Amino acid sequence: MKTLLLIPLTAFLAASPVNSQAKPAELKWMDGPASLPKGVQMAVVSGDPGKKGKFTIQLKMPADYAVPPHMHPTDEVVTMVSGELHYAMSDKMDMASAKTLKTGDSVDMKAKMNHWVHAAAPATVQVSAMGPFEITYANPKDDPRGTSASK
Repeated sequence: MKTLLLIPLTAFLAASPVNSQAKPAELKWMDGPASLPKGVQMAVVSGDPGKKGKFTIQLKMPADYAVPPHMHPTDEVVTMVSGELHYAMSDKMDMASAKTLKTGDSVDMKAKMNHWVHAAAPATVQVSAMGPFEITYANPKDDPRGTSASK
């Protein structure tokens, strides 16, 4: 499986100021990176996900938003800011095996372990990890960066 580096995110964030003391209302929201399915909004809380070092971002997911099974080369901590998120550590999306995170809950997603997430209703999560951010989909066909190339 080929590891895909999130290079576009680095350029995208280079123009974005980062405020480690930002309150949710003060965060600068933008379209999510090309490595995530369309529809998600992202705000950088601290650090730079495109560079080496610790970063924290928030993601606003619309209703019925999912990130198919994928993995990262580093651990990440996912904390629910608002709403609920279904997730599981597996190579295939199976809602029957899903666990649920509610506002205030968090989970550690271990490095190189496939996992997926689904928000049935609008939800906001905070993700903390070590950069640079990389994502590898279990099924390369699920990678939104490859969609236009395969048409």
